[in-house]
Amino acid sequence: MTAELLASIADYEAFIYGLPGEFACIQMSTLVVVQAGPLTASVKGEIHFGGGLVLRVLEVVHARRQRIERYGYELWKGGEELWWYDSWPHPDQPELAGSHPHHKHVQPDIKHHRVPAPGLSFQVPNLPFLIREVEREYLVR
Repeated sequence: MTAELLASIADYEAFIYGLPGEFACIQMSTLVVVQAGPLTASVKGEIHFGGGLVLRVLEVVHARRQRIERYGYELWKGGEELWWYDSWPHPDQPELAGSHPHHKHVQPDIKHHRVPAPGLSFQVPNLPFLIREVEREYLVR
């Protein structure tokens, strides 16, 4: 994935709506792109996989800057949150410095147990990385 997809809201919108055609593991997507201005938009909704897995997505994208401004991604199975990624900085945790501010919250104590997330970025779309992670870790056995 490249930053060119973030160069315009229309390009990113086409990318988002094309995800189910790119990834056979997606059973359904409720993702919507809501334009907030000529250069900004939010992406909200869910990607449904087999086995009751649901990836909840929230992104804010800025086309002029060609970047994702902020994000939150949560993986759920039934009523259990398996993990979440967010871009909220935690400069007081030196173990996260290698991928700052990108990190993943994991069990146990999902709220406070954070690990680095070097696969995430503000400059390229994150959803292919996350979909592949779900596929690899939860669907392919």
